[in-house]
Amino acid sequence: MPVISAKIKSRKPYAGGKAFGDHGSYERVEGTLTYAVDPNNPANGSIVDLEYSPVDADGRVRFESDFTLVAPKDSSAGNRRLIVEVVNRGRRRTVAFFNRAPTPPITSAEVPEGDGFLLNHGYSVLSIGWQWDVYRSDALLGLDAPEIVIDGQPVVGQACVEMRPNVAETTRLLANREHRPYPVADLDDTNAMMLVRDWEDGPDTVIPRSEWRFPDPEHITLDSGFQPGKIYYVIYAASRPVVVGCGMLAVRDVATWARRTNEVSPRYERVYAHGVSQCGRLLRHMAYLGLNVDEDGGRVFDGLLPHVAGGRMGEFNHRFAQPSCQSNPGFGHQFPFSDNNLTDTLTEKTDGLLNRLRALDAVPKIIYTDSAAEYWRGDACLAHIDTSGTDDLEPASETRRYLFAGTQHLPGAPELMVGQGPDGSSGAYPYNAVDYIPLLRAALFNLDRWVTEGVEPPPSQHPRLDDGTAVAQAHYLGAVPSIPTRNRPDLDRIWRVRKLEVGPDADRGVASYPVREGREYPHLVPAADWDGNDLAGIRLPDLTVPVGTHTGWNLRHADTGAPEQLMSMQGSSHWFPATVEQRDETGDPRLSIEERYSSRESYGELVKAAAIKLASDGYLLSEDVDLVVGSCLERYDCAVSAT
Repeated sequence: MPVISAKIKSRKPYAGGKAFGDHGSYERVEGTLTYAVDPNNPANGSIVDLEYSPVDADGRVRFESDFTLVAPKDSSAGNRRLIVEVVNRGRRRTVAFFNRAPTPPITSAEVPEGDGFLLNHGYSVLSIGWQWDVYRSDALLGLDAPEIVIDGQPVVGQACVEMRPNVAETTRLLANREHRPYPVADLDDTNAMMLVRDWEDGPDTVIPRSEWRFPDPEHITLDSGFQPGKIYYVIYAASRPVVVGCGMLAVRDVATWARRTNEVSPRYERVYAHGVSQCGRLLRHMAYLGLNVDEDGGRVFDGLLPHVAGGRMGEFNHRFAQPSCQSNPGFGHQFPFSDNNLTDTLTEKTDGLLNRLRALDAVPKIIYTDSAAEYWRGDACLAHIDTSGTDDLEPASETRRYLFAGTQHLPGAPELMVGQGPDGSSGAYPYNAVDYIPLLRAALFNLDRWVTEGVEPPPSQHPRLDDGTAVAQAHYLGAVPSIPTRNRPDLDRIWRVRKLEVGPDADRGVASYPVREGREYPHLVPAADWDGNDLAGIRLPDLTVPVGTHTGWNLRHADTGAPEQLMSMQGSSHWFPATVEQRDETGDPRLSIEERYSSRESYGELVKAAAIKLASDGYLLSEDVDLVVGSCLERYDCAVSAT
């Protein structure tokens, strides 16, 4: 077994020893795992550069990863079901996410209990570090990946770093966000390049080499300063690459370890993987590479729950990859996007996300969940519409796909409608206030029942061409109401996914930068109703009994630059006028709240009926009906008081 040792750093009661339902008290275990993988085992054959790693006396490649386990103290009280959390940029989030707890700061090691949902139902959660460039700490779980050595020599090669400043500054860390950089091999490298573009899909301008420099191997200085809202790419000769794909092996092999008797936890009978955003893309990438079979040939995960991953993969398995990067054109933006075998109209390649797993007879049950933001990002539609944009694709029998209609990348709430977004930028309009977590809870339960009892989940719900709910962005913008004080996205500056040529050595995981970008893929979004709310997907009462317009897009605030650009993750909410008088004063074309609902009580009754219908259809848990009603009433009060 690849996990050869576990070092326990601490073991203590979770949530002060509080009991959760019938499962008793939980404990929290912190530690590190040491892996030893065989570079010659076929199960590891898809990992780029693994053959260039140093090996131990047994011919195995070693690396180390951090973990946190939250599990019932009395293993006999648990239901022996484990969720492996692929941590997001080192941060433990699954327990807080499903339990609707406030998100702790990045610098915090806290795992808040929230309303106890997962624990009341007996789930254990194993958070695993997998990202080589996370600065490991008590707050952040990471991975110590092996360095690449070829013919006894250290490796130098081309790296590309994307930078998206939100404030003016002259010197930046040479990394995506605040992660560990690849050191510059030569500070005076005359072949290094810096490019800048004004918007996501805009043309590149070369900044002369004389106007910027590397003050040290890990930073870059631009004399005129990095401007907020602009997008910079630095291409340079980097040193000390690591086997980035070991992060995927860590996620895979910790599941096998958890199924067997070990020194930390009981043997788990069912193991699921959950990943949000970057980590959902990692799960898609693992599926594509066939990484659901361990070194002994056994199936690893019973089910996957990739959330807000859209149609992308990521920088998880090539030389000089930066796993945190989400938008830099490269390996993570390439075909295939969908599950079944398909011929790409742009590249003429034929492939499918699940091809390798099907050949191995190791396809887990998968439920994909997305927000409207991933459609406005340009890639989510490619997961279920062909690359010509003319036909809906046949769904894979092993999967379900749900759009949480009218939502943004992360769940919203009235108290979260202002402030900085996840990438540090600010929005021009109040952020989306819809909380989709109840839908995600139901998706988890449906996945669990599908695996354990063979009960089919409810049908997929997402935009389609055949019923007119998947439309071009221009069509959407021409149909939605013109809300006063709200600008619309500039169609010339919309996010796009394009055909990419990554270089002649792309097949062995080595890129040539800048990549060549060609024709664009279709970028379709959910059609809207007369209030501007999404018609497709699972529609919470926020959309079927609305008090506002909820979108998957927002524009950047001028304070963080480029106000004409779309934000990458945030949507927006725009309350209806409270009264007819307010509607007439503002010129808002949408009906007022008083025209729609006779009272708060009658509104609540309509919401409850809509929530009960969702529960009867299987998209909401019955236990969460009252939660949804209470949340909608909170937004009703916010809408009425806002005007």
